[in-house]
Amino acid sequence: MSILWGIIGLGFLVFFHETGHFIAARIFGVKVNAFSIGMGPVLLHKTIKGTDYRISLIPLGGYCSMNGEKDFQKAIEENLETIPAEKDSFYGIHPLKRLLIAFAGPFANYLFSFLAFTVIALIGYTYYSAGTRITLSSTISCAREAGIQDYDEIVCLDSTKVTDFSEIASYIATKPDQDIVFEVLRNGETKLITVHTMLDKETGAGLVGIVSDPSSRCKREYPKHSLASSLSEGFLKSNEMALTALKSFRILFKGVKLTKALSGPARITSMLGDTVSSSFKTGMHEGIVATLEFLSLISISLFLTNLLPIPVLDGGLILVALVEWIIRKKIKAKILYYIQLIGLTLVISIGAFAIFGDILYFIR
Repeated sequence: MSILWGIIGLGFLVFFHETGHFIAARIFGVKVNAFSIGMGPVLLHKTIKGTDYRISLIPLGGYCSMNGEKDFQKAIEENLETIPAEKDSFYGIHPLKRLLIAFAGPFANYLFSFLAFTVIALIGYTYYSAGTRITLSSTISCAREAGIQDYDEIVCLDSTKVTDFSEIASYIATKPDQDIVFEVLRNGETKLITVHTMLDKETGAGLVGIVSDPSSRCKREYPKHSLASSLSEGFLKSNEMALTALKSFRILFKGVKLTKALSGPARITSMLGDTVSSSFKTGMHEGIVATLEFLSLISISLFLTNLLPIPVLDGGLILVALVEWIIRKKIKAKILYYIQLIGLTLVISIGAFAIFGDILYFIR
């Protein structure tokens, strides 16, 4: 059952992404030939104003099939200089409009995260967390060597105030192999101690060798917000998560084990399904909050990943449209073909690492 919930959740985010492309295509005059909820064999369909709306068998997102998307292939097959395009086709509109259509999909994922955090702020939640008093790990000695002691209370990290251990762990995790200035309270005195973090090559996270003091665990409240305040929280939390995700992408180039640090679709689906199942067992309110938070994390990742300037991704389409707008002429079809080929190779390579990592994860 957990896997089913995971498939539905991940499929919803993909569908939300495709809806962004669909709305933008309609706004900018590109004919949408088909718009489907789900993939694979079509179960039900109805054509309205030239668009075939479908419900398909496999609940893995959906697709938005725009007029002229395959004109690129036609140009290659017929050895044409440029891509032939009708006025209502994807390659027939102004490059800036094409750029906005490509951007609309990732933006829809960002918008989902914003809305999810807004809803969480509106309903509020209660949670349990350890405080900022820590003890030292017996296996990792960065903090010990720097002068941190058992039962120090951490007040700030690089002048950023922390209120519970989850904030401390999150901050350290995003700063592997870097110096962090700890402001700690010890016996009523404040001390500033610089700790150099280590890089966990299996996860890509920063570590210093501290754990929470179990006796500091307490009940905490994230209060309900007004509508205006909730919208502000939604914007701030989405941007904060996007910034954290960007830092995580950068860590991938520091020598981490990609098969462990990268999660493929199978592992993400499994983790999402487990989160939904376990959180709703605790209660309806807890289930809604936990599910929205996890979906927001995946949605922000989709937002950033699809904006990478790699051909075959939305970011690649955005880059090509931007170049054509600047030079004021269409890029030759053959050049686009080789660019697409390179992009496809990159995407397949990254996907292979992620899938291989999934296989190892489930074997373990």
